[in-house]
Amino acid sequence: MSAISKKRWGNLSLSAAVWGFAIVMIYPLLWLLSSSLKHTTEVYSQAHKLIPAHFYWENYVSGFKGFAGHSFFLFFQNSLYVTIFSVVGTVIASTMAAYAFARIRFPGSTFWFACMMLTLMLPSEVLIIPQYMLFNKLNWINTFWPLIVPSFAGGAFFIFLLVQFMRGIPVELDESARIDGCGRILFFAKIMLPLIVPAIVTTAVFKFIWTWDDYFAPLLYLNSAEMATVSLAIKSMADPTMETDWGALFAMSVLSLVPVMAVFIAFQRYIVEGISTTGLKG
Repeated sequence: MSAISKKRWGNLSLSAAVWGFAIVMIYPLLWLLSSSLKHTTEVYSQAHKLIPAHFYWENYVSGFKGFAGHSFFLFFQNSLYVTIFSVVGTVIASTMAAYAFARIRFPGSTFWFACMMLTLMLPSEVLIIPQYMLFNKLNWINTFWPLIVPSFAGGAFFIFLLVQFMRGIPVELDESARIDGCGRILFFAKIMLPLIVPAIVTTAVFKFIWTWDDYFAPLLYLNSAEMATVSLAIKSMADPTMETDWGALFAMSVLSLVPVMAVFIAFQRYIVEGISTTGLKG
């Protein structure tokens, strides 16, 4: 067998393996979409069939009615409110902190950067009780504040990502700007921010996905049905004491994926650029 034939067979084998892996990964999503169009009685009795015998669109209508007298539109609204403000807070705080660590030499900068990085190894479980006690003292339980305010302190992972990206930008730009009379704030706003757009978008997209999909924090801090986010509302639709409308539940699960997939697809180019550049520079 010639070298060209071996290379061709190698490419075909690799393509087949990739396609097989892709099918395995996407099958749960296809099953979810299929189940959202089946009658509740058919969800498990015909679980092996991806194409429903009858497309039961009523699931989306009944699912959107929500529960406890609240439409699912309210839960989407709650999730968007929490997610958008969390993204804004994380981007602002993380970008400013990263600029300080990457471009400003202040006493103890290395020490504080190391402390910040150590928080990445701190299990989130150890913070649950202290945070809950603090928010309870502030009377923030059953409000959105515990889900939003911590984001305005930034995030260690995002700060590190932005620091690595900024370190790849030539320091000569700072010196040139300083000679032209540009201060740190003006340099940060006019020069640095436009250059780190891929890293900022990557931070925003990751934070959006993580906040939108978060279930534990809303479960911990939100007690009333009208305050529920999408993830909490979907779980509340599954009632172990009664018959669960699985078709409606899966229909709302499909709709809950739409914002995440739309954001990811829209900003995929920036995500790839931000992550790949961060990995190569610094």
